[in-house]
Formats: sequence, structure tokens, C-alpha cells
Amino acid sequence: MKKILLSLAVAFVSLAASAQVYVGGSVGIASSKTDGSDAVTTYQFLPEVGYNINGDWAIGTTLGWGKGDPVEFETGARNYVKVAPYARYTFVRSKYVNAFVDGGFGYAHYNHADAATPSINQWEAGLRPGLAVNLSPKVSFVSHIGFVGWKSAKYDVSGAKANNVWGASLNGNNITFGVYYNF
Repeated sequence: MKKILLSLAVAFVSLAASAQVYVGGSVGIASSKTDGSDAVTTYQFLPEVGYNINGDWAIGTTLGWGKGDPVEFETGARNYVKVAPYARYTFVRSKYVNAFVDGGFGYAHYNHADAATPSINQWEAGLRPGLAVNLSPKVSFVSHIGFVGWKSAKYDVSGAKANNVWGASLNGNNITFGVYYNF
């Protein structure tokens, strides 16, 4: 196990030395309400690591956690974990602002809200546009705005039916802000 961790550390340092790695993440908070129910406040903390393949393309992943429910269910506050690998294409690049789009998929597992409510599994695939404001050559302020694609959420019980959503969403549940450090 020590050899594996040491190998990963050496690989990370060598990639970071070549100035192609970025680390950072995003935080998000939102409030949503369905007719006749209480408002649900959600938050998320999404650390991120990525690798710049060239000036236009990058690959990365987000691995994070938060509290809240998928909007499709709105049953209360649940803790969840999320993983979302992506490929990023930067289509506008300037000295101060970059515009990009992340294309990828994600999985989130929402824990039981209480003993009577089962956990939920959620999958998504789509595009997430964003902007990066370059505060310095090493630090960028990043915002993801909206989501275009497919989401599916399903209770983790035998025979449960999935709730599927296709489309574009530019509401407050799909905006995150973060900071990246570019090595």
C-alpha cells in the first residue's frame, strides 16, 4: 500500500511540475420549493483536480459531498456523495477571462433521509458551461452556470421507477463558484 501511495504522490508531483495540473473546487448553495411543501436548502462542496492536455482541452474529476435532495424528490435533507469526471473544452481564451464547457457524466448517492425513506441513486450526462476569471497566472475564479443534458434519479429499492429529466436548466440549483490553483 505504501508503494502505491508513494507512486501516486510521485506521479502527482511530476504532473504538477509540468504546469499542466489544476486543483481547486466549487461550493454551491440553493433553495427550491415545490407547491405545498417547505423550502429545501441544499449545499455542496466539490473538490476538483484536472489535467490540461493542451491549450484547449483538459480532463478532470470532481469528488464531493453535500446535503439536500434531488429536485425530482424534494423529501427533505439528505447527505450525499458525488463523483463527476469530465472533459473540458475552452472555446474562448483571453488574458483575463476564459469561456469553457465541461462534458461528462456524474453519479450521486443520497443517503436515507430517515428510517422510512430509502436512499436515492442519481445519474447524469450532459454539458455544463462555465467561465474562468484569471486573477493571476496561478489562480482562477471559476463559475459553472447551468446544465444541459439528462438526469435520472431512482429510489434504491427493488421495483422502483426512475424519474428522468432531459433539457436545459439555468436555475439557482445549477450555479457553483470556485477557485482553481494552476501548477
